[in-house]
Amino acid sequence: MKLYELAPTPSARRVNIFLAELGIEIERVSVDVRGGENLTEEFRAKSVNGRIPCLALDSGEHLCESIAICRYFDELHTPEHSLFGNTPIEKAQIEMWQRICELQGLFVGFQAFRNITKIYEDRENCVEAWGHESRQRVIDFLPTLEAQLSQHHYIAGDTFSIADITAYVMLSFIKHLDITPSAEQVHLMRWQQQIAQRPSVQKVNAATIS
Repeated sequence: MKLYELAPTPSARRVNIFLAELGIEIERVSVDVRGGENLTEEFRAKSVNGRIPCLALDSGEHLCESIAICRYFDELHTPEHSLFGNTPIEKAQIEMWQRICELQGLFVGFQAFRNITKIYEDRENCVEAWGHESRQRVIDFLPTLEAQLSQHHYIAGDTFSIADITAYVMLSFIKHLDITPSAEQVHLMRWQQQIAQRPSVQKVNAATIS
């Protein structure tokens, strides 16, 4: 198998932290997204949405979307404590919070960054006003995480899960928008520091910096 990615990107980091948690090593191929390599016919033949990460299976099939890739490895290796949950209620709560963090945090942060910086204006219509609106929506979302973490050790309850990976990657990414937890969001800051100390996160962070 091969994982086509651009390691510093949030989507690639989600997959890489997940794989590190499971102790899985896989061949990686770097894709020049800024240069438009992901827009070529060759790459689009692998990734149906033209984005990274994209997992090439030994069977010749391909998977894109970071959470779909994580789910594949979770099913393939069936860890004792799945990051997607083990019991019906765990699975539902983790899925709920994973989606909340994704749709109200990470994806909104993407929209803010792309529209404000206009980094991909050569291939998409950028609306700066929408970027600033999206940035404010991310700021307005952080109290939701603070409230949840004031009652639970992790995002979806009392165990580390894929929801924590998504939320941590989101918080790391929005630093580029000059957004950080406020001094009053003590539970969010506690959680962020705790997640940063996990061996999987440290491994991915070290590889990204190097």
